[in-house]
Formats: sequence, C-alpha cells, structure tokens
Amino acid sequence: MSEISPCETLRNRIQEKNVTVGIIGLGYVGLPLAHAFINAEFRVLGYDVDQKKVAKLNQGESYISHVPSTWIKSWLKADKFKATTDANDLSNADAILMCVPTPLTDTRDPDLSYVISTVREIAKILRPGQLIVLESTTYPGTTRDVVLSELSKSGLKVGVDFFLAYSPEREDPGNAQYSAAKIPKVVGGYDEPSLQIAMELYKAAVTEVIPVSSCEVAEACKILENTYRAVNIALVNELKMLCQRMGIDVWEVIDAAKSKPFGFSAFYPGPGLGGHCIPIDPFYLSWVARKHGMSTRFIELAGEINSSMPEYVIRQVMNALNKVGKPVRGSRIGVLGVAYKSDVDDPRESPSFVLIERLIALGSLVTYNDPHIPHLPSMRAHDIPEMDSCELTAEYLASLDCVLIATNHSAYDYEFIVKHAPLIIDTRNATQHVSQGREKIVKA
Repeated sequence: MSEISPCETLRNRIQEKNVTVGIIGLGYVGLPLAHAFINAEFRVLGYDVDQKKVAKLNQGESYISHVPSTWIKSWLKADKFKATTDANDLSNADAILMCVPTPLTDTRDPDLSYVISTVREIAKILRPGQLIVLESTTYPGTTRDVVLSELSKSGLKVGVDFFLAYSPEREDPGNAQYSAAKIPKVVGGYDEPSLQIAMELYKAAVTEVIPVSSCEVAEACKILENTYRAVNIALVNELKMLCQRMGIDVWEVIDAAKSKPFGFSAFYPGPGLGGHCIPIDPFYLSWVARKHGMSTRFIELAGEINSSMPEYVIRQVMNALNKVGKPVRGSRIGVLGVAYKSDVDDPRESPSFVLIERLIALGSLVTYNDPHIPHLPSMRAHDIPEMDSCELTAEYLASLDCVLIATNHSAYDYEFIVKHAPLIIDTRNATQHVSQGREKIVKA
C-alpha cells in the first residue's frame, strides 16, 4: 500500500477542519482573518512580537475598535484561539499566514525587513506538511525570490514537503459590509500542489476563492488594486486644486459626474493619502519597474500629487488665517480626526500626522480631537509630542483660532462644530449639510 503524500494528508485534514491555522501579525489584517477561520470552525494560533497585544488577547481584550472583545472572549471560551510571542509555537500550526507590515524606507524603496525576519523564524520550525502563505502587500517576485529563498534553507522541498502561496489581504477596516469572510480571496501558488492546498484552506473560510496562475500574478493584482485607487485619487486631488482657483466646488462636480451610470467611478479628494496600502503600494511597483529598466511615470506623478496634498492644506490654513488678520505662528489650531479614514481607530500613514507636524514647525499651538484615538500614538516617520484627545466642547472650539477637519468621523456633530468654532478648514466636505455659519467654512 502506497504512502499518502504530505499534500494529500494536509488536504484531507483541511477538509476535516482538523488543522491549526497560524497567523503572524495580530493587527488590522490578522485579527479579522482569525475571526473568519474561527467562524469556519478552525483552530487559530496567533503570533505577534508585541507582548502587550498578546497579553490582552489572551485575556479576552481587543485593541481594535471593529474587532470587539466579545469576539476574542468567544474564541477563548470555545478553545479555538491562543496568542503567543514564542515563534517556536508555530511548529504546531499546519498553515502559517503572514500578515506583517511592508512599509517603505526613507528613500521610498520596499522595506521587507519584517517579512524576512518572519520567514527566517518560520524556516527554523518548518516541517513536512505545512502550508506557508504570504498575505502582506509586496512587489511581484517577493514570494519566489525572498520567501522561498529563506524557506529552502531548511532543506525541505517546496511542493513536496511544504507548500507555498501568496494571497493578498483585502481588509477594509471599519467596513462592516465586507468582512474578511465576505471578500473574494485571490490565491497564487508556487506550484500546482501549493495552489490546491491554499485554495482548499481559504475556500473553507471565505465566500469565494479566485485562483491565478502564479504568486507573481497574485502579487501584481494587489498592487494594481491600490495603484488604481491612488492614481484616481491623485486625479481628483489635482482637480480640487484647479477648481479652487476657478471658484468651483469640486465636490459638487464629482456628485454630478457620478450620476452617469457607466464609465465613471467616484473618487474623492482629501488632505493626503492614508492607510497601510494606498500611500505605499504604487511605490513598490515603481521600484520593481526600475529594476526592469522601466520608468512608471504615471504612477510616480500620482504619488507626487498625493504627497503634496498636506502642504496644499497648510497653505489653505495660512491663507484663511491671514484673511482674519492672524498669522499661523501662535495661532491655536485644533485638528479634528487623526485616523486615516472615517470611523476607524487606524492611524497608519494618516495625513493628519503630516499636518500636525508641519503646523507645529510653523509655530502653531496644535491640539486634536479624535473619538476613536484618545492618545496620539508615536509614529515612526513623525516627530510629534505626546498629546491626548481634547474634549470637543463649545468652550474648546471657541478657544481655537482655527479648526482643521482632517477626518470626517460620523460621530462629529458638524452643526455644533460650525456654530462654536470661529474658522473651519474642511478637507473632507464634512460640513456640506451645515446651513448656518457657512461664511466661516473654507473648503480645502
């Protein structure tokens, strides 16, 4: 009787839901992914280097607003989840999904240090019958050239002893309509056995699996999705600046254009790009293009426009203060919203940090309010003093020289804000429905 291969063994165990799914990186991607697999009746082993996060999770506490603590408690009660800081524990996982950061360096080159250090830890415990999947956004070729290169040092053979795939995360923090389980999952395998195993795993937990021919196609798919958004946002950002000079309301222009039932998708301007993907991913594509002797001029121009938006907003603040006879130096400016988008507690790459840092450098007395972020977190790329969110009272608003709306949280009472603040710079069209006090509002 022939021996069952590691591929068939793992596939059968996945079908029986008799596997442990290891998730590396317990943040905005990793925890919703854990929720999807636990709801599908799998066991999940979560790994993170942050001891405070791991301790909280093992006590049933969440640190992400759209991942309620009731979820964590239910996982623990059902004995379906455990968090650890010991990478050796990952040897007990049958599938290991990597959801680690892939930021940019100061020169806008890909920073794969988190991926490389993680893969090296996996290589130490890699055993036959394991599936390894990279979910972090990266340039085409990373899975094959970086991840496999490190895993091969274990002496095990891909497609025979272990299996390797890439499946880009598509998490949209705070969007209840599209949970991790409801978003179609693109999957590219290093080889056919790896693709089949990865598809078997994901189709048990998500609504739809989209197989593609290679890891590189899946990697490029993610880059395309976010570059598409970045380029179109750059277009409306540039249009906003033109419309401002022409005395036209760009928001009204977009609302009119989106009435067309075909050939147009609405994108909206803002104070800059935020989040963990859109401000970063296009530069990954530009970097890999340079390696292949090509310049992606269109993408790089979009990046330049989006990166310039905070400075445009600062000029609008300065002009608005100047019109009421006040210099930016010494002015009391309250920034409303430091999350990168509305109704989340996610500050990653938020343009609010650029705005705060720049205003402080100009001598402004800056405070902030964000109902989702009570304390300003330290950010790797910004030098900003510690701050706590100020209570949004009538007295606080009246004490300011200018209110800068950087994030349009739905919790804000914009009628109240406009009533009590002396001057409002609105970068998000958040005050569009406010009728009284519009003479105090400057759209930026």
